[in-house]
Amino acid sequence: MNHDLVLRGGRLLDPAEGLDRIGDLAFAGGKIAAIGGGLEARETVDCSGQIVTPGLIDLHTHVYWGGNSLGVDPVAYAQKTAAATLIDTGSAGPGNYRGFEAHVIAPCPVRILAYLHISWAGVFAWDREVQVGESQDIRLMAPKTAAKVALEHPETVIGIKIRL
Repeated sequence: MNHDLVLRGGRLLDPAEGLDRIGDLAFAGGKIAAIGGGLEARETVDCSGQIVTPGLIDLHTHVYWGGNSLGVDPVAYAQKTAAATLIDTGSAGPGNYRGFEAHVIAPCPVRILAYLHISWAGVFAWDREVQVGESQDIRLMAPKTAAKVALEHPETVIGIKIRL
């Protein structure tokens, strides 16, 4: 038995590969080793009635957990949604992006890319009790600093968020 894990009997769905069928998916050394039927491994998981697909990309998240009122735990969220990449849409601004990157993005096992908010503090006070739009006060807008911070973090910042 040269496979570590087989996901058995799931709907194998990968549009990029033109794959959409019921079958088994085998892994060895943390990588896909075989696709077919009747594959054997040290561990088998019955995936009948389930979709087996490459990790998805969630294009609109707020994963600055603990940093703003909308933030959720990125790991827990990714596990529930099968997302391998999360796009954070403006949770942090130029005033707190470095903390977001150091304390959330860098240690996270899930890939996080971000739209940096043009507002100095990003999305900061939006819940049931306090509803302050971060763009309501023009004094909080920091376009030059946002551009500078974005250029300093090209691996994680993919754009600028402006919410009107």
